[in-house]
Amino acid sequence: MKFSILILILSSMLFSLEIADVKIPDKITVGDQQLILNGAGVREKFFLDLYVGGLYLIKKNSDANKVMNADETMSIKLHIISTLITSKKMKNAVEEGFENSTNNNTSPLRKKIDRFITVFKEEIKENDIYDITYIPEKGVEVYKNGKLNDTIEGLDFKKALWGIWFCDEPAQENLKDDMLGK
Repeated sequence: MKFSILILILSSMLFSLEIADVKIPDKITVGDQQLILNGAGVREKFFLDLYVGGLYLIKKNSDANKVMNADETMSIKLHIISTLITSKKMKNAVEEGFENSTNNNTSPLRKKIDRFITVFKEEIKENDIYDITYIPEKGVEVYKNGKLNDTIEGLDFKKALWGIWFCDEPAQENLKDDMLGK
């Protein structure tokens, strides 16, 4: 009995938020850097919940431009909550996101964008978790269910990628606000 109470207390301390039945950790560790949950929300389309997105930063920040352009460790966690997300749909959504983020100027980043998109070629299932982490001097590390799939170098790529959620034409305005903690 005491053991299960201890587990319950510890598990409640590890999660600060629950959205769409997904428990969102309030902190994550990247290398030796601890990041805090800045905010989280649900990506919806046609009234369907697709994924829960969480933004993790060194310190809280609600300024989209500062988040996009910062050359510091940060992470976006995407928890898939719909069986309607397919590899093809995710590829198309990511492509559209990069177009919006770069004002339709994807050509300088084309090779990096294509590499990033290959992360979604494997079947996407409900409860898959993608961790997209930027580490200065290293680049963007992309994990699926805890397994590193690729590392894509460059702050320029990170800015465009984060722009999918935080540019002037984000994937979804209220998700942007939620992830920025507004």
